Amino acid sequence: IFIAFLELFALRQGEGRLPGDTVGCGKLGLPVFLVGGKSSPCDPVANERSLNAEINNGRLAMVAIVGMISQNGFLGTTGPSMWLPGAALPQRAFEKELGVTMPMRYWDPLGLASDGESEAFQRRRMAEIKNGRVAMWACMGYIVPEYYRFPGYLSPSQGLEFKDVPNGLAALSKVPGEGWAQIGIFIAFLELFALRQGEGR
Repeated sequence: IFIAFLELFALRQGEGRLPGDTVGCGKLGLPVFLVGGKSSPCDPVANERSLNAEINNGRLAMVAIVGMISQNGFLGTTGPSMWLPGAALPQRAFEKELGVTMPMRYWDPLGLASDGESEAFQRRRMAEIKNGRVAMWACMGYIVPEYYRFPGYLSPSQGLEFKDVPNGLAALSKVPGEGWAQIGIFIAFLELFALRQGEGR
């Protein structure tokens, strides 16, 4: 009922007014209707800065509330740490490890290391660093082909040149199976030898 009241009366768009400049709230949505007042039309020239700020902040708030609801729905309410990343820091394990940096400080949104198990933490940290390195190379792999391509053939037997391979996900269907096999073998070599985690390191 209250929402219907706002839509029909307090927040009703008046004729000849700027979008959002309602009769009952006026500029910036100030609820003058609560004291029986009625706002005068807003001057778009004199109030350009504040009106632009309201639109930008409103867009940010719409994205923010979606993130808040999603986090609460998937992870539940986690107390002060849900809003202040460092609020629960003293209760968390490994708070003095590398990676505890501002603004997020200790980054463990799923609480995987809350049990304090050192071996599991080291394994996850190794995976985090390795995946981060792969992601950085992947970003370069998305950007560089927009400006440069290797000369010659990707697959001479199929007459496929590097310039013929599209960018992004479309390349998945263009690279021959043999090419993916080579990539898989190279990844396995890295995992087993070059990027193998040494004991005590």
